[in-house]
Amino acid sequence: MHEDIAQVLFTEDEIAKRVDEIGAAITGDYAEVAGNRGLVMISVLRGAAIFMADLARAVRLPVEMDYMAISSYGDGSKSSGVVRVLKDISTDIAGRHVIIAEDILDTGLTLKYLLRYLASRNPASLEVATFLRKRTSDQAEIACKYIGFECPDEFIVGYGLDYAERYRNLPYVGVLKADVYR
Repeated sequence: MHEDIAQVLFTEDEIAKRVDEIGAAITGDYAEVAGNRGLVMISVLRGAAIFMADLARAVRLPVEMDYMAISSYGDGSKSSGVVRVLKDISTDIAGRHVIIAEDILDTGLTLKYLLRYLASRNPASLEVATFLRKRTSDQAEIACKYIGFECPDEFIVGYGLDYAERYRNLPYVGVLKADVYR
């Protein structure tokens, strides 16, 4: 797998350091309001599962984890804009402080839908922690309270991000060579 990577963008050590920083920020922001019920972190499967697991361990408050599966990628590389919920959360988030742990904010179409969908369940607060944010000209306007890294508009894999279900287990984030996905 490593030979398919053109360039490493973020190393394993850089990722661990940044996730710890985000965890500390979340702990500080919610220490007074989370109470005994703690936070609810919701991961969108499959890409964000690794990020959420590491982030939950970095937060020094009670954290309940839940998962959703949604589909919006028609051809596997670009969002179709049509979002379907394949697996919903099982946690009642009404009155709870909720953080969506997202792997990458690309077009933002899926996340924009997800924010509306979860807000309809009346959480006390709803914020986004995205591991990566691509800066693209056509990105939906989404306020992310916590951002791991800004990244270039390249095809990236690793640390949960995949191409055709491969490369998720790379401990770093890298740019996939174009001849692999073309």
